[in-house]
Amino acid sequence: MTNTTKKGFTLVELLIVIAILGVLATAITVVLNPAELLAQARDGQRMSDLDTMRTALGTYVSQANTINLGGEGGTAGQCMATTGASNGPFSNTTLPAAVTSRAVNGSGWVDVNFTQLSSSPLGILPVDPTNSTTYNYCFKGVNASPYTYKLAGRLESAKFKAKMVSDGGTQSTCSSYTEQTCWYEVGTDLTL
Repeated sequence: MTNTTKKGFTLVELLIVIAILGVLATAITVVLNPAELLAQARDGQRMSDLDTMRTALGTYVSQANTINLGGEGGTAGQCMATTGASNGPFSNTTLPAAVTSRAVNGSGWVDVNFTQLSSSPLGILPVDPTNSTTYNYCFKGVNASPYTYKLAGRLESAKFKAKMVSDGGTQSTCSSYTEQTCWYEVGTDLTL
């Protein structure tokens, strides 16, 4: 006589393992908070983009034969001055739904002609990862010596919210993330 017992898991054992895996997956999702991690990734991109723009504008000011830092918002409509409206980081500015022009020839949201340099520091202008009325980038330049400028963007993660308060800029009243006076600001004159 031969013993022909089959080895394997019972249905009850498999259901217990599946239940344990479900509980672990739920716990990991709650602890890691994927929405916050995605917001942090977008904020990292925003801070990197604004730092890249600050470097490009510094290169432009130091190398351009004729400096023209445009003004408040580019011709594409980003942070354009509008009488009576103020939801942008500068006085009397309004925000469009999204940036449409990323051109570096002075027609983008930063109305500075980077192509007049022998080697443009940018191929295209960066845009906010969300690129909406709430989350976007803004620029303001002053066309007089010492040629100052300010770039602004709004952050969304809890981890980086404090940077909007402590960046040294004038738009740092942040009880929530999206009020008119809450922006992450970089540049050579944060009082603009």
